[in-house]
Amino acid sequence: MKFLIAGLGNIGQKYWGTRHNIGFRVVNELAEAGGVEYAEVRYGAVARLRVKNAELILLKPNTYMNASGDAIRYWLQKENIEMERLLVVVDDLSLPFGTLRLKARGSAAGHNGLKHIEETLGTQDYSRLRFGIGSNFPPGGQLDYVLGQFSAEELEQMPERVQLAAEIVKSFCLAGIDTTMNLYNNK
Repeated sequence: MKFLIAGLGNIGQKYWGTRHNIGFRVVNELAEAGGVEYAEVRYGAVARLRVKNAELILLKPNTYMNASGDAIRYWLQKENIEMERLLVVVDDLSLPFGTLRLKARGSAAGHNGLKHIEETLGTQDYSRLRFGIGSNFPPGGQLDYVLGQFSAEELEQMPERVQLAAEIVKSFCLAGIDTTMNLYNNK
């Protein structure tokens, strides 16, 4: 069975390491741990990873965050992947740093990448793994915050949280959304 795992972020060196690029970090962890490399292809960078009986197509869209839906729609169609086998990994301001929440569907909650995916796919019914980045910014400072770097304390905790996110992705593919939510949403 094939799954599309789309880690959201912005391409380019100036965005690497920013809070908004946490989706890229998670799919990079999966690729690195699995010993697979990305190839630059249409609408992004793609790596293919086998986990037991599942083929994971890891996607880092090159469309920038606010047009992520174009890349996701293209790869869903190209690989003939059903919506139930799509998982979007995204940053979330409403969750404290490192908190991980898997959801089967939901609103964009103000996230422009998710808004574009919803508009492009015509539905909110796709799974997403939200990675908390916190909201420690002054009024009007949201853009600088999401495009800013993680604190030293957050970077210290990052490897463990990213590894846990990668475990959740694998469980989603092997055990399904409901079992995975029950196992991980309180960790």
